[in-house]
Amino acid sequence: MKVAVLGAAGGIGQALALLLKLQCPAGTELSLYDIAPVTPGVAKDISHIPTAVKAEGFAGEDPTPALVGADLVLISAGVARKPGMDRSDLFNINAGIIRNLIEKVAATCPKACVGIITNPVNTTVAIAAEVLKKAGVYDKNKLFGVTTLDVIRSETFVSELKGISLDKINVPVIGGHSGVTILPLLSQVEGASFSDEEIASLTKRIQNAGTEVVEAKAGGGSATLSMAQAAARFGVSVLKGLSGESAVEYAYVEGDGKYARFFAEPVRLGKNGVEEILPIGPLSTFEEKAIADMLPTLKADIELGEQFVNS
Repeated sequence: MKVAVLGAAGGIGQALALLLKLQCPAGTELSLYDIAPVTPGVAKDISHIPTAVKAEGFAGEDPTPALVGADLVLISAGVARKPGMDRSDLFNINAGIIRNLIEKVAATCPKACVGIITNPVNTTVAIAAEVLKKAGVYDKNKLFGVTTLDVIRSETFVSELKGISLDKINVPVIGGHSGVTILPLLSQVEGASFSDEEIASLTKRIQNAGTEVVEAKAGGGSATLSMAQAAARFGVSVLKGLSGESAVEYAYVEGDGKYARFFAEPVRLGKNGVEEILPIGPLSTFEEKAIADMLPTLKADIELGEQFVNS
C-alpha cells in the first residue's frame, strides 16, 4: 500500500509521518509532501528508523508526484488554531488549501481513500466532496473526516475519571468535530456509569479539549501530537480494510442523511473504504437532546463548504 501525507512538514504532519513509519504494515510506502523545502529531509530523517516501511519526500507547489499510485491520502495541510481562534476562524485559509489539494487528488489518484484532518473538518470534508463531485470521481465510501482524536480523548478522560484500564474502554463519539457537534455516547460505555453532573462536565471537556491544548501551549501551537496519533490509528485501520482485514472506526462520512449530510458514526472499513455504516445504538435523553441541539451548527458548517465550491 502507498500512503500520501499532504502537509508532512507541519506539526501534525511530521509526527504523523513518524507514527506511520512505526505503525504501518511491512511493505507500506510513505509519500510525504509539503510546500516547505524541508519535506525531503523529514522523509530522510524517518527513513533511518529500522522498520520495513519506505519513505520518500516531495516539496514544492505541486503535490502530483507524491500522489501517483496512492491508496490512501491523509491531508493535514493548513494553518493551526491559535489562542482565541475557533475552528471556524480557520475557514478562509484552510478552505482554499483543501480545494487545491483535492483537485490534484481527483486528477492523480481518484480511487484513493482520502482522510481529511485539516480543520474545520465539519466544513473541509464538504469542500472535498464537492470538488471530487465536480471532477466526476466522488465516491462517498472513500472520503472521511478524521474524528478519531475525539475518540482517543474520550477514552483517556473516561479511563482517568473511572479508573478503567484503557484496553477495556470503548467510547463511541458521533456528530461532528468541533464544539457542540462532538457527542461522546457515555451511556454506551461498558463497565462505567456516570451521574448527570459527570455526563455534563465530561461531555463539555471532550468538546473543548482542543482549546485545553491551545491554551496550555500558550500561543505555541495546537493539538498536533495527539492528532497525529489519532490520524495514524485511523490510517492503519483503513490500510487493514483495504488489505481485506475488517476494521471498525468512527469517522465523519456521508451516510443516509438521517441527521445531516455528513455525520461521524461507526463504519466498518474494507476493500472499498466504507463497507458498512453500523448502527449508532440506543441513545439517552441527554444524547437525543444534544443531537437536536448540534444539528443547526453542523448543517450550517456543511453548507458553508458546499457554497465555497459551488458559488
